[in-house]
Amino acid sequence: MKNFKQYVEGNLEKSLKDCTKEEVYLALLQFTKEKSAALPQNNGKKKVYYISAEFLIGKLLSNNLINLGLYDEVKEVLSEAGHSLAEIEEIELEPSLGNGGLGRLAACFLDSIATLGLTGDGVGLNYHYGLFEQKFKDNQQDAVPNVWLTPESWLVPTETSYKVPFADFTLTSKMFDIDVLGYEQSTKNKLHLFDVDSIDESLVTSDSIEFDKTQIAKNLTLFLYPDDSDEAGHLLRIYQQYFMVSNGAQLLIDEALAKGSNLHDLAEYATVQINDTHPSMVIPELIRLLGERGIEFDEAVEIVSAMTAYTNHTILSEALEKWPLAYLEKVVPHLVPIIKELDARVKAKYEDPSVAIIDEQDRVHMAHMDIHYGYSVNGVAALHTDILKESELKNFYEIYPEKFNNKTNGITFRRWLMHANPELAKLLDETIGTEWRKDASKLEALKAFRHDAIVREKLDKIKRDNKRRLSVYLQEKQGITVNENSIFDIQIKRMHEYKRQQMNALYVIHKYLDIKSGNIPARPITIIFGGKAAPAYVIAQDVIHLILSLSELIANDPEVSPHLQVVMVENYNVTAATHLIPACNISEQISLASKEASGTGNMKFMLNGALTLGTEDGANVEIHELVGDDNIYIFGEKSNEVIAHYEKGDYNAGEFAKRDAIRPLVEFVKSDALLEVGNKERLERLYNELTTKDWFMTLLDLEDYIETKERMYRDFENRDEWNAKVVTNIAMAGFFSSDRTIEDYNRDIWKLN
Repeated sequence: MKNFKQYVEGNLEKSLKDCTKEEVYLALLQFTKEKSAALPQNNGKKKVYYISAEFLIGKLLSNNLINLGLYDEVKEVLSEAGHSLAEIEEIELEPSLGNGGLGRLAACFLDSIATLGLTGDGVGLNYHYGLFEQKFKDNQQDAVPNVWLTPESWLVPTETSYKVPFADFTLTSKMFDIDVLGYEQSTKNKLHLFDVDSIDESLVTSDSIEFDKTQIAKNLTLFLYPDDSDEAGHLLRIYQQYFMVSNGAQLLIDEALAKGSNLHDLAEYATVQINDTHPSMVIPELIRLLGERGIEFDEAVEIVSAMTAYTNHTILSEALEKWPLAYLEKVVPHLVPIIKELDARVKAKYEDPSVAIIDEQDRVHMAHMDIHYGYSVNGVAALHTDILKESELKNFYEIYPEKFNNKTNGITFRRWLMHANPELAKLLDETIGTEWRKDASKLEALKAFRHDAIVREKLDKIKRDNKRRLSVYLQEKQGITVNENSIFDIQIKRMHEYKRQQMNALYVIHKYLDIKSGNIPARPITIIFGGKAAPAYVIAQDVIHLILSLSELIANDPEVSPHLQVVMVENYNVTAATHLIPACNISEQISLASKEASGTGNMKFMLNGALTLGTEDGANVEIHELVGDDNIYIFGEKSNEVIAHYEKGDYNAGEFAKRDAIRPLVEFVKSDALLEVGNKERLERLYNELTTKDWFMTLLDLEDYIETKERMYRDFENRDEWNAKVVTNIAMAGFFSSDRTIEDYNRDIWKLN
């Protein structure tokens, strides 16, 4: 195929330098799609089907150019013609197919499956408006539809479609594909996204995410995680989940048959990775489909149990789905007899009611079905897996110890260095060679340069440049000016009480009051938040309101604003992350110990030279082990202590709220100063939550958090020692490559040819 310059000039009949940015983008999109279309599909005998409600793939242009080996060439050609690839990228809309870590992990895994040349595709839904686009209005989150589907996109329509039966009607699906390219691979995989032609986008107005949740044929793929605060919302989620898994299961069977399977040997041709509990209905659906094709129930159960594996991403009960049997009767009555029979078999073997699939309240525990009728159960960080085995899923571990295994999460480090932080990638190339691009473990060679003055000086310059880029980005996107010479202290993740953004906000109040009393910090501090709150999650929205109100209060206070700034990034997504992560000095990973399964933001920050301020939770534990005590800032109670508090019920938020160091901070949440810029109902509700309930124990660790963060700010002033810690973190980040994670999955679970 011609090079890009020839391609553009041949197709547009004008020189590249005379093209508009939009023309260049569309030509580059088509050029890249044609390059990827020419690659053959990975086609081993056995394939993994990675089924997930979310795939947070981010913008694909640069990632695909990197994986095709064309990134530097295209960047140079564009530059010679007076165009900037970074500016061209801005035109691309980010696919709104995910929300947080679950979806980003799924995207990283697809990249690594392709990079390792394994046969494996993603299966999900083609959400027209994704989660939602976040806008800030009156210091509160406003949710509007996230319009990202355009006639020109990475989606490729296919001829594949299936009939999906529901209680009262049947829908016909349409499959769209996105090519998934591996790094410097001559083959590719696919992300299959299913949709329905009957979808009606006019159900939604441009300024609201409210819609009629009962018109399933018209609304099925409009939104990811539609509001489930009522029965209609719950039912819609069941419709979505079944639609996703039925299509995936039918596709899987068709592809296996085409390769020569007789279905009795289906487990030799396919394995299904159930990503959290959303795809759990794939188990009874596969049993149903095999039965339709003449396979006896006992054998169908045996086949499916040998080909489905479950990844547990959380111990939070809200994410361990339990659907009322009555809801399943309304949506998928044809699955209910199968689920009841699976449950009966479990109850016949085990008297313990805690391991039943259907409990005494007639709720179907999806995770329980996955564990009983799958062959593998994995956690996503060493601590998380230990908690599953010793606490949350202990009864299951005692029955099936051989099924449980750990697969610590990973990230596509190429994207988060070569694309997000090209200056750092170049420094690594010059310092330790280029092998790290294919094998992240080679990053460890950088450790030898911990005390190299030139390397540390270059790292300082790279961080300054990235801060400048973030400053420009925030100015363009939100009209916010940040101090590039300040410490950038960043917490970006889904808004949830267990992630404890509210603790960081209480620190902001501490610092505000400290500065007001005359204690000026050695260097200005910029504390940056980013994240969306689910529409029905009121307290999480109250936390956003507190942060935005503090931001306004501080910005308008001439005594404090030169020394402290609070920024909340609007509509945080992968694109924003590529600007925020390389600019970060302090990575906030402050979840309540035992509650964060893994985290992957912690890995991206570490790789890009930020130091972690964190609890001993999730993958923070493994980061701590890798870098050592001197290169991470750990605070707070340990997971076993936290679990003991829950068991004993001995944590009393009210008592903590009376402490001298804490009382002024929580009282400030409903102070006159904040009420002037904030909403009384929201702030008082959050105050009451913190001082009476505080289920995720914000106040338990607050004093230690403040003390550790202050120490971190002081340590930042010793630039040589700080950058030595940075070098160690980058050097030890290679373990967290998703290539390594996928090698582990394949070796221990999938066993692909």
